[in-house]
Amino acid sequence: MINLSNLKPRPGSNKRRKVVGRGRGSGHGKTSTKGDKGQKARSGGHPDPRFEGGQMPIIRRIPKRGFKNPFRVEYAVVNLKTLEKFDGEVTPQILKEKGIIKTVKNVKVLGDGVISKPLTIHAAKFSKSALKKIGDAGGKAIVI
Repeated sequence: MINLSNLKPRPGSNKRRKVVGRGRGSGHGKTSTKGDKGQKARSGGHPDPRFEGGQMPIIRRIPKRGFKNPFRVEYAVVNLKTLEKFDGEVTPQILKEKGIIKTVKNVKVLGDGVISKPLTIHAAKFSKSALKKIGDAGGKAIVI
């Protein structure tokens, strides 16, 4: 029977660590598997992993295109046809619990679909068509 007192790793799964610099008889003596001379044989001697032997580095060889706006605001988009199945009040927390959006930070409601019942919807932004349809249904759109 197997229990914690007699557990062992599978045969061959644990390899012995290579011990270097312990004399010629070990097979890893003298230069300790580092070869003869050169930068990588010295103590602390290794070039930067990005160094390419003096050729133009890849980060400088590849072309750079476009512009990435650091102030861009990403919105989690929800359509009115998705909100139609809710009753009463709809908040980003409720939408996250139901798995409709991933983050509660910035939610934008778009006007795709129809809404037939009065809902109170809390969101960061609303499109013009969504505001009109929510108002026509007798609901309220509250900007957080």
